[in-house]
Amino acid sequence: MIDAKTSEYRDRYRRELIPDGYSGRLHFTLILGFVFAVLAIGALRLENVQPLEWLVVPLTFLYANLAEYLGHRFVMHRRRPGLGMIYERHTLQHHRFFTHEAMQFDSSDDFRAVLFPPMLMIFFAIAFALPVGFLLTWLFSSNVAWLFVMTALSYYGCYEILHFAFHQAEDSWIMRLPGVKKMRRLHLSHHDPAIMQKGNFNITWPICDVLFGTRVVKSANDV
Repeated sequence: MIDAKTSEYRDRYRRELIPDGYSGRLHFTLILGFVFAVLAIGALRLENVQPLEWLVVPLTFLYANLAEYLGHRFVMHRRRPGLGMIYERHTLQHHRFFTHEAMQFDSSDDFRAVLFPPMLMIFFAIAFALPVGFLLTWLFSSNVAWLFVMTALSYYGCYEILHFAFHQAEDSWIMRLPGVKKMRRLHLSHHDPAIMQKGNFNITWPICDVLFGTRVVKSANDV
């Protein structure tokens, strides 16, 4: 049930922040297309990967989980110099648009309140993934670099897909996929104003929330 305050904000957000001609489906398709394109290019560039080189995959996965946790906890929910846009988009917009009592999309236009802007995605890929890829090529091999980039982009794709799924209706077919409903409950708890600054900062797998003691369980069903 959407309360009057949330409903009023949603109407204002749609009027003022969703550009004319915006397509939520195209937005989601562009993100997935970018991720799959990089994965396809990386797969074609891999050559005779050695057993030790595969270690970069689990290490990158854990690094991405930590980056997700730290970025969500200390940037998305804390105003930082030079990063105010991220705080505003997440805490002041996303958390006002979606509350623990009103989590689901009303239409595909609402996808804008969940998905990262495509240009920001490309910026992070160029500003962070590309330099690290060059560094890993220099230090180790091109295989290590491509495995790093592919794993990082795969994690980002999972982040967007799962976050998108968490804002679907409770009776959506997505909720029948293994583990999605339980992870959604943790994210639902995070959207409670009393909890959002304290816990459940991993939007995907709650590894760092468990390690740092910030996994908040509201009921036995969340375990």
